[in-house]
Amino acid sequence: MRLPLNLLGPAIRGFVLHRGKSGPSTDLTAHHRAHFRWRYERDQSELARLYETAKRHQWNASTAVDWSISVDPLDAERELLSVEMMPFQDLPAYLRMTPREKAMARHGLLTWMLSQFLHGEQGALFAACQVTEAVEAVDGKLFGSTQVVDEGRHVEVFSRYLAEKLGKLYAINDNLYTIIDALMTDRRWDMKFLGMQIMVEGLALGAFGTLRANTREPLLRQILQYVITDEARHVHYGVVSLREYYRSLPERARREREDWAYEISVLLRDRFLAHEFYEEFFGHAISRAEWERLVLTSGYMERFRRTMFRRLIPNLKKIGLLSDRIRPKYDALGLLQWENEKAASELAPDDLLRDS
Repeated sequence: MRLPLNLLGPAIRGFVLHRGKSGPSTDLTAHHRAHFRWRYERDQSELARLYETAKRHQWNASTAVDWSISVDPLDAERELLSVEMMPFQDLPAYLRMTPREKAMARHGLLTWMLSQFLHGEQGALFAACQVTEAVEAVDGKLFGSTQVVDEGRHVEVFSRYLAEKLGKLYAINDNLYTIIDALMTDRRWDMKFLGMQIMVEGLALGAFGTLRANTREPLLRQILQYVITDEARHVHYGVVSLREYYRSLPERARREREDWAYEISVLLRDRFLAHEFYEEFFGHAISRAEWERLVLTSGYMERFRRTMFRRLIPNLKKIGLLSDRIRPKYDALGLLQWENEKAASELAPDDLLRDS
């Protein structure tokens, strides 16, 4: 992969040094400005409405969902993942497994997915703090404060579900680590918005919807319903904050952001190759290259690609980062079919839940 210069450092730390897997914690040096407004002008009506919506829809992770629900990976009536979500369903190594072993493989894949969601939510929590400091509009800062609370709640709810119900946690995927590293260390406020609000949150919105549609586990469905509603507000925040700013950017700067967004799209797609899961369950049976081919051509990836990029591509178009120059790259990935769909910022939460 040929990466933009501002992704080389994160890529080396992620793919070469494996910083996300080198220990229980990682320190990153963040470079960004903090913008103070001493007159407190409330002049961004769309962001003000979004802030009011966010205040009305706050929820308590301890009481909003029913934590008394038991989660049993062997319960066929409350199947953790549908067969359509498993890229390995036709592998001889999987077909030879006992029913219990197959159930534990589904348990492993779901645990891997939710582990990556949890790591992403921690990144979103930190990015939301930085964005709240850096954004200039007072209404943007006020909404940003609600996103910080939202992301903290998402870290709480996913970490609790993994610890109490699934009993396992996977390390962060190298692709996702590279993205989070890039967002944390970039000096430019708009790149944090673009990377987190548009890219990571936009794709998470689709991924959460796909997972909710393909699990019969009632507690997880409750959690995802709440999280999807939160994430829709976060994506809307990014679109509102960037669409005018990018119209005023010099062409060279806008093209840089187009290229960066495309590379982040590829990294986000590749994070779903589930290498960590593969190494545990199928590394003995097929090569890594064979596994990647299997996943990329599977119904599993097709479903994720459809729901993740169905909202992301219209969002990129809405903020002016889907020019004729960059379109062939997305077309080669089979993603341009979604460009005329509604952006996530144009949909009500109920519409997003119906998507799932």
